[in-house]
Amino acid sequence: MTYRVCFVCTGNICRSPMAEFVFRARVAEAGLEDLVEVDSAGTGGWHEGEGADPRTVTVLRENGYEAEHTARQFDPSWFGRLDLVVALDAGHLRALLRRLAPTERDAEKVRLLRSYDPAAGDDLDVPDPYYGGPEGFDACLEMVEAASHGLLAEVRERVEGRAA
Repeated sequence: MTYRVCFVCTGNICRSPMAEFVFRARVAEAGLEDLVEVDSAGTGGWHEGEGADPRTVTVLRENGYEAEHTARQFDPSWFGRLDLVVALDAGHLRALLRRLAPTERDAEKVRLLRSYDPAAGDDLDVPDPYYGGPEGFDACLEMVEAASHGLLAEVRERVEGRAA
């Protein structure tokens, strides 16, 4: 049975596609690509149908990741097929919990990405790099990569628990 993870940010052109591609690479490195499906979406539809921000594409490609992406908006009906919904900041977390999660059971599937990074401390937001320069995208990638290791450990545990 496939374990499904969806990363969520505001418009699905910067942070969530970055997290999607980084985590998909971690899943492949772990040999779990047949067991784990990775996706992303935005809380709003402002950029629906557009590609990822060119700065996101650049930082991903410079660091060896795929970057082919089309933005879309998160649909509450997806909760029924998703196992884990990963918010990139507290605003996305609130939107998912208050506005998008149809049930309490669905809300239990929502987590903040940086909660999987022990070094993050109390600062669990991945800041939006959209209005800044390229250094913000580099910092975003560092945060996403750091949290991806802990997230992979949890997903691996859940996948292996299902197989047992």
